Amino acid sequence: MTTNPIIRFGQLPAVHLQAPDGAEATITLFGAHVVSWRPASGSEQLFCASQAVLDGSKAIRGGIPVIFPQFAARGDGLRHGFARVSEWQVEQNGVANGVSFAEFSLTSAGSSAPNWPHEFALLLRVAVHAEQLQLSLRVRNTGAHPFSFAAAFHTYFKVEEFSACAIKGLHDMAYADHTVTPTQAAHQAEVLLHTTAALDRVYHQIPGDLELLQKVNSLILQQEGFCDAVIWNPGNVALADLAQDDYRHFICIEAAMIDPYWLKAGEEWCGLHSMRSATIDNNCAA
Repeated sequence: MTTNPIIRFGQLPAVHLQAPDGAEATITLFGAHVVSWRPASGSEQLFCASQAVLDGSKAIRGGIPVIFPQFAARGDGLRHGFARVSEWQVEQNGVANGVSFAEFSLTSAGSSAPNWPHEFALLLRVAVHAEQLQLSLRVRNTGAHPFSFAAAFHTYFKVEEFSACAIKGLHDMAYADHTVTPTQAAHQAEVLLHTTAALDRVYHQIPGDLELLQKVNSLILQQEGFCDAVIWNPGNVALADLAQDDYRHFICIEAAMIDPYWLKAGEEWCGLHSMRSATIDNNCAA
């Protein structure tokens, strides 16, 4: 087994994965945060804000934040939980059968977990090869009492132009629109992102794979354990760590479990999320 090197990303220690076929990923120990993914074809697929804070003083804007144990402000703890602002430990990393991987752990003893007095252990596995990035998150209740939690991979995908993309796989699905008082609506077609307005939509119980379409390439997104999907972009709204036009160059498509899941003492839950880059011939514009 070949050990992947520890590098610096900004001021943060990080593990750099490189598969024999050239696929790469970088994960900071702060938040076990995937901040870069380049398939073997070579182009960066994840967005990181030009003004992202990379010193561990706040959550990183971009990449793939790990959301646990609450989603957004749906709870009494930190917004989006404490996992993304905790220091994780590297359990193992290397290359096996052409796949470059690393595993990171976080426990109740080592987390920044104010107002969440439960005993737990998290294990995140990140693996890259060819055109694919694979993530798995395991949540184990190591205490004597049940607890509930929400979880998500809050993935920021890099795009050439936010308003010129489409998302397949949500045809006619109801969603909750959180840019206004949440209401239920339904699509009559695929999600066409022909807008520069803010998007914040929660789709519950998605039926299968999603696909992010651009002019010449697509990303095929698969998930297990995570039953929901969130589509988010703040639009042209000032955020401290986003430059003025940054919003035009990403779309968040999140694999999520929004409603709290109850985990009994000694039990484990697992959520999987994979993404694969593909070249397409058709233009996604409608």
